[in-house]
Amino acid sequence: MGASNRIPMVAVMLIFILAGSAGLAQNFTDIKPSPQQVAWQDLEFGVLIHFGTNTFLDREWGDGTASPKVFAPSQFDPEQWMRAIKAAGAKYVVLVAKHHDGFCLWPTGQTDYSVKSSPWENGQDDVVRRVSHAARKSDLKFGVYLSPWDRHEPSYQNSAKYDDYYIAELSELTANYGDLVEFWLDGAGSEGHVYNFPRIIDNLRISQPNTLVFADAALFEYGDIRWAGNEDGTIPYENWNVLDRHGYLRWRPVEADTPLHKNHWFWHPNDEATLKSVAELVSSYEETIGRGGQLMLGLSPDRRGMLPDADVKRLEEFGAAIRTRYGRNLIANEHIRGQGAIEAALDGDPETFWSAPAGSHQAVLEANFAKPVTFDHALVMEWLNDGQHVEHFRIEAWTGKHWSSLVEGNAIGHKRIDHFGPVTASHIRLNILASSSEVHIREFQVFSAGSDVRTH
Repeated sequence: MGASNRIPMVAVMLIFILAGSAGLAQNFTDIKPSPQQVAWQDLEFGVLIHFGTNTFLDREWGDGTASPKVFAPSQFDPEQWMRAIKAAGAKYVVLVAKHHDGFCLWPTGQTDYSVKSSPWENGQDDVVRRVSHAARKSDLKFGVYLSPWDRHEPSYQNSAKYDDYYIAELSELTANYGDLVEFWLDGAGSEGHVYNFPRIIDNLRISQPNTLVFADAALFEYGDIRWAGNEDGTIPYENWNVLDRHGYLRWRPVEADTPLHKNHWFWHPNDEATLKSVAELVSSYEETIGRGGQLMLGLSPDRRGMLPDADVKRLEEFGAAIRTRYGRNLIANEHIRGQGAIEAALDGDPETFWSAPAGSHQAVLEANFAKPVTFDHALVMEWLNDGQHVEHFRIEAWTGKHWSSLVEGNAIGHKRIDHFGPVTASHIRLNILASSSEVHIREFQVFSAGSDVRTH
């Protein structure tokens, strides 16, 4: 039999480890995440907030010529944002501190093109500070996005000079706003500009050794998190956490970003028709978090400095739909107890896990019920601290005569959600058909979730 285990608290490390022993290991299954990556993957759901001069000019991408005077929110209230974010179920917040137009939401010492030149609070306040405080007050992790592309700053035309400018801005953000859970490194629109990425990341690590860097897979050497490859709110593939580029393997979990409003990251007037439905948001949840990745949902405060009422309502409805859909785990609630070590995977507690026998490459995890249960969704989680090991699996139900396959796949990873037609059974099992090493399963859950989600 395997062993029941409890996941230890993640220790804060003084030196950031990119991927455990990845520097030596060159087999996919030998690569393990850092403790910071493990903790980040458990957050699962974050939001990316766009707010700036574009908000006041009905734009998505500013050209750097907008006057700071246009930035004048009348009812700036980041605590209102956080209430809606919490209601949706998100666990972390990344604020766009500077978008491509170069306007800074904190009173940077590097340029006057910032909130200090705006009429908001007579230029005496700091959006980044206010948002970071509101996030932490609501028990949400906080991170920042600092656009490398800057359409306002004159030194951008000189790569070396602009690198000094950018790193000075980055140093302000990393030194003055507490621990940052994530740093977004977005290379969009850079027009052939050459950045000194090693220097940027080295400077980030000085103040923030535990911050995870989001970057496109092309920036393989500098990122700890990779982009899903689209902004549709889906991971369109079986998700493996290890990425291979140029013969080097690294643990690079995936984050899928998508805006709450279709095709809009910033607020626009009379834009309610683009607001995604609850059904669309639930699909994004299941096609990102449910495929072992992270969901990053884009939010956009309006000219008041508040999230629009319709957005707040939709976020609340989304959170409620997920809690209803996945609120009653039939295995944890109704299975026959006393099955030994496997109880750690059946208990509904992701802080415990079951390990298959050491050295094994197949395993079976079975849940039995005193009377048949009906279900239509299954959720499985691997314990990834030791790496991603499941290579082929089935979820099966006992029909009374034989085991019937409900789901067959390869990758499980952090979390996998599958749905199928309603099944009634008194015995269900997770059948690991192939694994690179003994598997570690945090959770095996099933739900009667149904398929009806209000479309709004």
